[in-house]
Amino acid sequence: MSTSKKVIFTIGGKGGTGKTTFLTTLAEWFIEHQIPCQHLDMDTENKSKGSFSHFFPESAQKIDINTPAGLDAFIDYADQDARIILADLGSSSGKVASQWFENMYENVADILTFTAVGLVTSDPASVESVLSWAAQLQDRVSYVIVLNKHEYGAVPFAYWENTAEAQAFRRIFQPQEIRMQSRLPELQHAIRNYGITLSAVAQRQSSLPELAKSSHVIRAQAYRRQLFSEFEKIKDSFLP
Repeated sequence: MSTSKKVIFTIGGKGGTGKTTFLTTLAEWFIEHQIPCQHLDMDTENKSKGSFSHFFPESAQKIDINTPAGLDAFIDYADQDARIILADLGSSSGKVASQWFENMYENVADILTFTAVGLVTSDPASVESVLSWAAQLQDRVSYVIVLNKHEYGAVPFAYWENTAEAQAFRRIFQPQEIRMQSRLPELQHAIRNYGITLSAVAQRQSSLPELAKSSHVIRAQAYRRQLFSEFEKIKDSFLP
């Protein structure tokens, strides 16, 4: 069995694509399966509501990566018991991450493996930002692409599916691909504002009126079930 630690981190320079929403639900999946993981909130732009540390205030460490050794936290937290590190990187982290991988990857490749998670919506900018990150990271990481149906109605992913650049990325790097359903805006806004996890709503652990409504509980259960099912399909990408 491998003794290396797994680092799972979000990529993309386009804000609002659902990176934190996705990573929070992935953290809940690990909790559900009693798989210990370390939570790192590296999004310096998102300081309070809706941040990774807002959802996990007792376990998520807030890290300022805008320092020469900011991403060295990957190494330091690899010394902890958990074999998985979940890191939420902000949309402006691309340059810092690129430099860190360029300088440090060969030094840590024997102790750390990396999975980069890119969120893609119908917005071409979301695709372009993921491809830009991949151009820098290359094959130092494995890739998971999440097709986020960001809004209600039929939302095609034509730019991701049909452009030559995205096709070349899929051919070269063979990313795993899963889907995330759109969420009812009023439910999602309440979850972000209060820092309440989807699982807490689904399991009726919140007493807040807007999150205790039976319709919201049932929707939360459905969203959770859908994403957990997607995680199971590619669980090898998330495990050491």
